[in-house]
Amino acid sequence: MSEKNRNLKSAGFDVIKTFEGYEFGDIQIPNAISIEELKAGAFIDRLENLILYGPVGTGKSHMATAIGVAACSRGKKVKFYRTATLVNLLSEAKAKGELQRFMKQLQKTDLLVCDEWGYVPFEKDGSQLLFQVISECYEKRSVIITTNLEFSKWNGIFYDEN
Repeated sequence: MSEKNRNLKSAGFDVIKTFEGYEFGDIQIPNAISIEELKAGAFIDRLENLILYGPVGTGKSHMATAIGVAACSRGKKVKFYRTATLVNLLSEAKAKGELQRFMKQLQKTDLLVCDEWGYVPFEKDGSQLLFQVISECYEKRSVIITTNLEFSKWNGIFYDEN
């Protein structure tokens, strides 16, 4: 099995999608990054992050997957999770006493994709584990988050007792 195929398999994509035929017409991309840089995943080499925000059906998950697939082709290690699934896996790992092992697996990645961020609210433990993962990534690996939730409402993702 080639490195590319190994990377694709271990990434855990729901469906393999590429940029072939992808429509950028309805997508707004900041002036600081070009479509070519986005496709090439240049932000991954710079340990930067990407938030893909917009209504359901605008191609956020497709774009995140296509960036991840392209990164796998370039030898990058990628992990793709629906955010709710990641939180469930973290909670299960913690309950089994295997959280450190799971976190070490995540630390080996170059790119972590959290799809459907904010679609499901989390319990306190789950939100703390998710926060731990995201903060652990800071300046060590890139994260792509896809969401239809505007940033001002993100505080609802991370449990707040007040």
